Amino acid sequence: MKAGKMILGILSGAAAGAAVGMLFAPKKGADTRKRIADRSNEYMYETKSKFNDLADNLSHRYDSVKSKMRNKSKKMEASLDGDDKIIY
Repeated sequence: MKAGKMILGILSGAAAGAAVGMLFAPKKGADTRKRIADRSNEYMYETKSKFNDLADNLSHRYDSVKSKMRNKSKKMEASLDGDDKIIY
């Protein structure tokens, strides 16, 4: 989790630096504010998209592991049921 926080901090700092840089740019305030709003919307869309991709990936991995564990459990039960039939 530390790497995630570090990346989030770097991205937040870069976004803040870009916003401050655009505020001091020699353009009209309305144009600058529109650029800031557009960029922030782009970043939010990209972030949501990446988060959804990550969530889907984790969900698929979870389902895969869950399925494998069920199969192994069934195999173990079958092998144990077979051991009960041994006649001494």
